[in-house]
Amino acid sequence: MSGTIIKDHWREQRLFDQRSLICAALMAIATVGLIARLFMLQVVRHDYYAELSQGNRVRTEPIPPARGLILDRNGELIAGNQPAYQLELVPEEVPDLQKTLDALVQLELIRADDVDEIERTIDSSRGFDSVPIRLRMSDEEVARFAVRRFEFPGLDIKTRETRWYPNGSLAVHALGYVGAISEQDLKHIDRAVYAGTSLIGKLGVESAFERQLHGTNGFREILVNAQGRSVERQGAFVPDLRTRAPAAGDDLILSIDLKVQRTAEEALAGHRGAVVALDPNNGDVLALVSLPGFDPTMFGRGITAAEYGALQSDIDRPLFNRALRGTYPSGSTIKPVLGLAALTDHTIEANTKVFCNAEFYLPGSRHVWRADKGEPRGWLDLPEAISRSSDVYFYRLASTLGIDRMAAFLEPFGYGQFTGIDIGGEKAGLLPTPEWKRKAFKRPEDKVWFPGETVNMGIGQGYLLVTPLQLAHITGILAERGRNLHPRLVKGMREAAGRAQWLAPIEGAPIRGVSAEDWGVVIDAMIGTTRCARYCGTASVAFKGAAYQAAGKTGTAQVYTVAQNAKYNAKTVPERLRDHAWFIAFAPAEAPRIAVAVLVENAGFGASNAAPVARRVLDAYLLDEQGRLKGTSGGATLKPGAPAPPAAAPAPVTGAVGEAART
Repeated sequence: MSGTIIKDHWREQRLFDQRSLICAALMAIATVGLIARLFMLQVVRHDYYAELSQGNRVRTEPIPPARGLILDRNGELIAGNQPAYQLELVPEEVPDLQKTLDALVQLELIRADDVDEIERTIDSSRGFDSVPIRLRMSDEEVARFAVRRFEFPGLDIKTRETRWYPNGSLAVHALGYVGAISEQDLKHIDRAVYAGTSLIGKLGVESAFERQLHGTNGFREILVNAQGRSVERQGAFVPDLRTRAPAAGDDLILSIDLKVQRTAEEALAGHRGAVVALDPNNGDVLALVSLPGFDPTMFGRGITAAEYGALQSDIDRPLFNRALRGTYPSGSTIKPVLGLAALTDHTIEANTKVFCNAEFYLPGSRHVWRADKGEPRGWLDLPEAISRSSDVYFYRLASTLGIDRMAAFLEPFGYGQFTGIDIGGEKAGLLPTPEWKRKAFKRPEDKVWFPGETVNMGIGQGYLLVTPLQLAHITGILAERGRNLHPRLVKGMREAAGRAQWLAPIEGAPIRGVSAEDWGVVIDAMIGTTRCARYCGTASVAFKGAAYQAAGKTGTAQVYTVAQNAKYNAKTVPERLRDHAWFIAFAPAEAPRIAVAVLVENAGFGASNAAPVARRVLDAYLLDEQGRLKGTSGGATLKPGAPAPPAAAPAPVTGAVGEAART
């Protein structure tokens, strides 16, 4: 057997040595890299990583700003702030969200019906944000949570400010309300700006001026331990913690006069309807009433599903802003403007007599338009037809003018137009024209404009629709003889330092082409509505003994169409199908300081149901406590050019109430 080498020890040794050298080289390179990296972290970038590590034990908490106050034109508080406890949750610190929410329901700290909405809000929030899940906790609820606090990591009770409405539902449809920031709100707000804030404006002034009212966040740094609890120190480490105070939101000074607002709401109490009063000289809205209303505090504390459902299902629709969004036929309130149109167009002269015999027929038509049994009969001129509200006179006048000339004259007054008020939600009403009808209807036979529709529009019926705000604005234009001031609810803003910024009135395009003589004829006719001289106007009873001269016009708007051969009897008609009552007025007639529109739903004649409401509103603004006519200031203490009261204590907001409002 020949000698054969089975194993080459030297070759294996060389291979092993080579591999060992390679491994040693790799280990040396790795060691050098590790040392270099450690040097970079520990020496070169020590300050940077030391600052980052600081964030593990120092947490920045936002400090929400105080929401600005809302005051009336005389400095009376309408909306302020109060401290309240609320339960907040940091999502990333809660180990089991569903289990936590279920436990809170068991403790009756949140409602089971709210869990889904809470979960959606949490899902829409950043993991490190503090999310409010319960607003305005009572002392008993705070104590109930405090004894079980250890069971709820990531939850804590915070002291925050909440909105306070000292007058309850007063002026709620002008003021609006604040509510919890919802999932939808999070989609369009800057979350950093609202960090730590639980409420946001939802409607009215609170929503339209949210940016000015909200203010600017501050922050404070706090030292926390590994569990996220705040501590004073960690061993020998005492950090240099920073704090920046928040900047409070601006206070808003409204044009609303709470005395007039209260009077209007009291006069309309028990009815559905609206009252809008404004100063025709500058557009200031003195009162904006829509009844029934609701208490805005419910939304600030967190409204329950049952409460919201009750408001929505209420047949009287308390959430509906009738003043801005309610659209109704104008009734006979349109007659002064149509009379002005006829005079301007020279369709008729002021002293031209027209025979009114309680019925009107279009040539070639058997349809009859009847006057109410209380309307005047015989030969009437334009002023008497306006003052005594003759339907037959205006049936004839509308037929003579025609729809095109009527619509062209009505549009600049604001019919079918937005008034431009500084809060959202307004409707424009409807000024019908043949062109509108062709676009609005689908069937060819419905697209035709009939002469009878022009006749109906002569007394504010048919397709024509107005809002109470719109009609008050139109009344202001009449009072100013064509000058057009946009309505506004906010007349100024005041910084926390006390400096007031007054907003200039916004003037629209004036009514042109109307002579001073024609303005005088129509306004004298409206004055005749409230007086008993040569004849008694339709509102003369309501304004008997007034300390000023008012110009007005009554109106009654049909809710449903009465059959040709049927007679309207309010006693046999269901209450919600009865006519609406309107009244418009401005006073003093020779130098107007207030214009008002009153709507009382399903109340019948404007003379007996709406005019008395307007009289009380006019008295409240124009007369002093002795029943004498006030001076031209109207009693307003916060006027452009006058110094604003100190931010810390507005004139009517003093003592404990002032502190609660500001803190």
